[in-house]
Amino acid sequence: MNKFVAALITGLFATSVYAQTGTAETVGSTPASSAGISSGASTTTTVETPVTKADAKANAKAEKADAKAEEKAAKADAKAEKKVAKAEAKAKKDKAEAHADAADKKH
Repeated sequence: MNKFVAALITGLFATSVYAQTGTAETVGSTPASSAGISSGASTTTTVETPVTKADAKANAKAEKADAKAEEKAAKADAKAEKKVAKAEAKAKKDKAEAHADAADKKH
């Protein structure tokens, strides 16, 4: 579930970065066409590099958040297992005492 949430957040972040890049690309090509220069690969290459860096940062951040969430979940699971083991041991002890008391009352 945590991975799914991280993927959604990463997707939203990447979408917002792409939307901003699309705006910058449109603005970047307008002056180039008014100056008589064709908007070719140089404009696209300049715009794609920040998107790649932003995607890399977003992916790294998502992976870090995912790892942190997994570690937190693992700690919570370990703590819960410890509590369950303790409760089971107590229940076993109480059951043994109840059987001993019942045996004493019977004699």
